[in-house]
Amino acid sequence: MRKSNAFAATLLAATLGLAASASAAELKVWTLTFDNDAANVAWDKIVKDFDAANPGVTISREGRSVDEHKAALRVASQSSQGPDVYFMWAGLGLGGEFVKAGLSKPLDEYYKKYDWDKRLTASAVSFSKVYEGGRQGVPYTFHGEGLYYNKALFQKAGITATPTTYDELKADAAKLKKAGIPAMTFGGTVNWHLMRLMDFILEAKCGPEKHDALMTMKADWSTEACASASFTELSDWSQNYILKPFMGIDNNQAFKLFLGNRAALMLEGDWLVGQLRTAKRMDDFDVFPLPTGADRLYGFAEYLYDSSKSAHPDDAAKFLDYLLSDKVQQDNLGAFGSISVNANVKYDKVDPLDKKWIDIFAKYSKVFVNGDQAFPLDVTTEYFRVINNVASGDIKPEDGGKTLQTFIANKG
Repeated sequence: MRKSNAFAATLLAATLGLAASASAAELKVWTLTFDNDAANVAWDKIVKDFDAANPGVTISREGRSVDEHKAALRVASQSSQGPDVYFMWAGLGLGGEFVKAGLSKPLDEYYKKYDWDKRLTASAVSFSKVYEGGRQGVPYTFHGEGLYYNKALFQKAGITATPTTYDELKADAAKLKKAGIPAMTFGGTVNWHLMRLMDFILEAKCGPEKHDALMTMKADWSTEACASASFTELSDWSQNYILKPFMGIDNNQAFKLFLGNRAALMLEGDWLVGQLRTAKRMDDFDVFPLPTGADRLYGFAEYLYDSSKSAHPDDAAKFLDYLLSDKVQQDNLGAFGSISVNANVKYDKVDPLDKKWIDIFAKYSKVFVNGDQAFPLDVTTEYFRVINNVASGDIKPEDGGKTLQTFIANKG
């Protein structure tokens, strides 16, 4: 009898163990390997704490470089397997590629269940509404991009105030060149880094209305005078004011050159504050908004999407809700960017550069997004190619708009 009871107990325990194993959710979360190591550290802690609070769920985060991440997602979108949650930028361009491919699961029911619209900032959450077929993804970060400058190099060139117009910025670039200082540093191998300069120039030369018309392909790049003028400006920057050689290096190498006082300016986002903090160089640099002459901030949102491949969508949404919670967002303020997507976060103790960004975000109510988030993927690829070739001198600036418009006209 005792042996029978012992056997039954053993069998029951084994059965319960198998049941628990079968019901356990193992979620794969695909993100980038972030340049800002504070973000990687924060992610590791968030995953560990979530696992501890949810014994039936195990999170496995896989980080990749930008290009490797995109490639892995493209493979996943064509297969039966993939991540449960994945990182991607918002908008019709980058995020839209994978929404269109069917990799993203609409999250309308979870927006209602967790009241995300009430908890998250309106600007950050607005990108979830741009897709057909339901709400896609939740905001992970909302970023602004501006010009960081080396205080000592500005002083050396006799620049006493930051520029407030595009013409003043070009005049400052000329002062820096006269002092033997390259104005900006870029990494040309990753395509999107130099694109930021072109996006900025278009906003300054075309103004918001024409810039938007060009990016939505409603205006003709070959006949719009401001588009031709923008490519001419890009060529001028490339020939005279960018630290060379830049086409053979990436964004990380460009940042190291910036830290090494090799160039005075870097067009980067608020996340660079974390990198400067890690490098212990916070006091050497400052930042100002792009002087476009318009009332729009250059910025974008990064999103986390619930994958359509996931066998555990409820658990995936639960993890997203945990990540977006008041406590987690407050505890990790500054790790992902200067501001949080959570509207309830308090900004009581922040570094001066983070405070500068908070003030910048408060100043602007409108945003223009990066070109690779505005265009569809195929047009983005051609946009990159044209920008790179104009910068390298392989395409004449007056032919830049014509070349891009020819591709747009012939696509599909």
